Amino acid sequence: MKKMALCTPISEELLAPIKEQCEITICGELKHGKGNAPEELVREECMGNEIIVLGDEYAGADTIKAWADAGMKFIGVAKGTPATVDFDAITAAGLSLSYTPGRNRVAVAEFTIGLMIAAARNLALSYAGLTRGEHTGPECDIYDVPDVKNVTFGPLDEKHPFIDYGIGFELYGKKLGIAGYGAIGREVAIRAKALGMEILAYDPYLNEELAKADGARGVDLDTMLAESDIISIHLPTIPSCKAIVNKEWFSKMKKSAYVINTARAYVIDQKDFIEALQNGDIAGAAVDVYWKEPVPANHPLLKMRNVVCTPHMAGLTTDVDGWSGRMMAEEINAYLAGKPGKYLWKVRK
Repeated sequence: MKKMALCTPISEELLAPIKEQCEITICGELKHGKGNAPEELVREECMGNEIIVLGDEYAGADTIKAWADAGMKFIGVAKGTPATVDFDAITAAGLSLSYTPGRNRVAVAEFTIGLMIAAARNLALSYAGLTRGEHTGPECDIYDVPDVKNVTFGPLDEKHPFIDYGIGFELYGKKLGIAGYGAIGREVAIRAKALGMEILAYDPYLNEELAKADGARGVDLDTMLAESDIISIHLPTIPSCKAIVNKEWFSKMKKSAYVINTARAYVIDQKDFIEALQNGDIAGAAVDVYWKEPVPANHPLLKMRNVVCTPHMAGLTTDVDGWSGRMMAEEINAYLAGKPGKYLWKVRK
């Protein structure tokens, strides 16, 4: 029996055939809970296992080397981007890295569409306003309802919520620029197309045939920036993308354009972004990710009426573990059968 350390959920159904060949020890966050498994603890718990499967646990160069020296032959990370492990150390040990690309592509895509609608129709602004008591009437017996069919908020004057919050715009017929046309970008494109949007796909590695099949049009960067009404960011956290979304991008965008970011704040220049929103270089934004998390209480984005903020929740649903567990089980079974993995990480610079 091979020894396996498991730190991420895999269903019992999928584990059953693996258990026929492996003695499995539950470790890391799967044992101790989210955020409760520091690297030193994970290193100790997983030591001496031939197969090590991580979730969000960190494993630096020293940890990877120690595991490899102790007999690790397979390492998997159930993440869309395995940035929590030292890939150079894994390569130096002569190993490949299995991961779960696109495991949360549906979750992020659906959330991205939600943010687009929220930004376009001022949902967060109007909700927060009403809960603060803006544009509300005096207290009364709420069950004493007048017999009026056309119930409205009153005359359209300066006190009306439509004037205060704005009425927003429809997504139908608008151009959506997708920066980074990978698994998530494609899922966003397919859903946005169903809403009647025109899709402009920008990616240096764009597969034109796939984009065309999705109903998207491949374009260069300048075209995407100049023509898009909304730009959704799906760029990877690689060195060449660090702060790539900057004042040069914003200067080429429509002043009426919105930016949606459910990728990582790493790819946006923070100062340029804030200034573009404050100066009206772009109309607004919706963001789920930040440069420090939890987002600092004094961050300017939290106070901007033209920005929708959510606390890094796009990629997590009750379904995501199921997707990643299935993909990782495939990788483990391939290893046990002496076959190459299907989902192997390759570094992009």
